[in-house]
Amino acid sequence: MVEKDLVSWSAMISGYAESDQPQEALRLFNELQILGIRPDQVTMLSVISACANLGVLDKAKWIHVYADKNGFGGSLRINNALIDMYAKCGSLERARNVFEKMTSRNVISWTSMINAFAIHGDASNALRYFQKMKEACVEPNGVTFVGVLYACSHAGLVEEGRKIFASMINEHNITPKHEHYGCMVDLFGRANLLREAVEIVETMPFAPNVVIWGSLMSACQIHGETELGEFTAKRVLELEPDHDGALVLLSNIYAKERKWKNVGDLRQLMKERGICKERGCSRIELNDEVHEFLVADRNHKQAYEIYEKLNEVVSRLKLDGYAPNTGCVLVDLEEEEKREVVLWHSEKLALCYGLINGAKDSCIRIVKNLRVCEDCHTFLKLVSKVYRREIVVRDRTRFHHYRDGVCSCRDYW
Repeated sequence: MVEKDLVSWSAMISGYAESDQPQEALRLFNELQILGIRPDQVTMLSVISACANLGVLDKAKWIHVYADKNGFGGSLRINNALIDMYAKCGSLERARNVFEKMTSRNVISWTSMINAFAIHGDASNALRYFQKMKEACVEPNGVTFVGVLYACSHAGLVEEGRKIFASMINEHNITPKHEHYGCMVDLFGRANLLREAVEIVETMPFAPNVVIWGSLMSACQIHGETELGEFTAKRVLELEPDHDGALVLLSNIYAKERKWKNVGDLRQLMKERGICKERGCSRIELNDEVHEFLVADRNHKQAYEIYEKLNEVVSRLKLDGYAPNTGCVLVDLEEEEKREVVLWHSEKLALCYGLINGAKDSCIRIVKNLRVCEDCHTFLKLVSKVYRREIVVRDRTRFHHYRDGVCSCRDYW
């Protein structure tokens, strides 16, 4: 285009933000500023969304300051978006500050705050704010209940979750949708109440979708229910034959049972169909630069130092009783190879980069695209204790705040 107006720029920024390319969206926003084009509210909402997706707190702070300086601070929609942005960038405190300073709040404001508590594992405050919302005469909607049920699910509050689900129907006249039943399946599944989870699936007023079968399938994997896990994985594949998660989980179930032929057949099928397992990727921001790491990544300019640091950290943690948990490496490898694979997970590499380059007392913040495995969870807890560092990790479903050898999830994730 010869001439680009604000609408053109906003469309491109929004496109990148919505297609999981947040860094490109923010890069275009920087270009927009250099050209002296003043953004409007639509542009700012896309930029805030991109930053939330990226999960970088320093960038989030800068965008908040920019929004205030450029007259967006009083906008209800902008403030609602800022709550979500800060929550997804790991600062529950800043999200709460935005909420408390708002002169007017709507159902989205309250729901965003409840969701913020939920993804950080603070179920007590999620429930407290849900009560305050009703006391403020703001009627919760279906999205609000998803957030509250999610909070209960990730804290193991089974009875509270049951009551809230019932109140949604009986007190608020909201007809549950797939996502609400999905939360209940997840609630029971995480608590190893698989019979109740199956009962929800069987008594739903409509056919379960991929997400609901997937929740039950994941619970089966966590609790070692291979027979039911295999059944649910096959149900997912009936609905979505190329579902990489179901194929991988089915492969993992076979691997745990050491059925290597079945594993090989599934992997051959994935290869023929061009289906790839999503690779673990972790990112960390230091000095206004985002660094990404894959599993066993050797491409970083400080790769040698990072692996040297990793060896040092592992040696120190072993003195505290650490032993690599190779149970999560579900491929047919020798034990020593499995130890190497688990030690080279992307979040461990990002962590070591942070230990090398970050200020000694600074919080290390990492964003992971997949669920943190059991070994990395133990590893991060021990590092927080031995190195006396606060570590915050955002994985696919929630935040983990590690401090003094303890995680905020209380090992329930």
